[in-house]
Amino acid sequence: MKANKTLDLSQYEFRNIPGFDQNNFQGFDQAIPMKTIVIYCFDPRASEIPKTVADYLGNEVYPGENIVDEAGIRVGHTRTLFAMSNGGGRALQALQTIATMDYLFHYENVVVVHHSFCGMTSYTPELLIEKFHHHHHVDISGMWDHEDMAIVDYEKTIRHDVDLLRNSPLVPKHLNIYGFFYEINSGQLTEIVRDIATKK
Repeated sequence: MKANKTLDLSQYEFRNIPGFDQNNFQGFDQAIPMKTIVIYCFDPRASEIPKTVADYLGNEVYPGENIVDEAGIRVGHTRTLFAMSNGGGRALQALQTIATMDYLFHYENVVVVHHSFCGMTSYTPELLIEKFHHHHHVDISGMWDHEDMAIVDYEKTIRHDVDLLRNSPLVPKHLNIYGFFYEINSGQLTEIVRDIATKK
């Protein structure tokens, strides 16, 4: 199918809705009451993680449902817990989203979850660097901290990711940050670290 070069999609942008003022935007909290972001691995065996975290934290709505107006337009959602996945459920890849979501939703918690038998435990950072250099002829050794390249020790890696979030200028200081381990066969969720923001 060929792309339609005359297609104008700007009508679907909030910035272009009549009356919308991006300089006085207060967030989408009234439409979607977001409280928590869960960062987890995109491994389909770990797909129950968001619901398990919602149950663990309590007072969360997941998966929730759409709210529609009289015309059938989707104007909101009841979900309070938002799931975002990447390879290994690593915090580094989530930083941009965390910063943006604070502007859009003013949420309270960030949760990092790593799961058993994750593919990122099948190699070491050194092996990844070597294989990438061999196959692609590129040196990636200085692109990230080695701790962000693989999962060598679950507890250390979870603590590393929580520390990375707490110390990043992209992560608002008012957020509570949690780190969990999830066993995919039993469905057991184990809290490893809880970093509650100090109230000012």
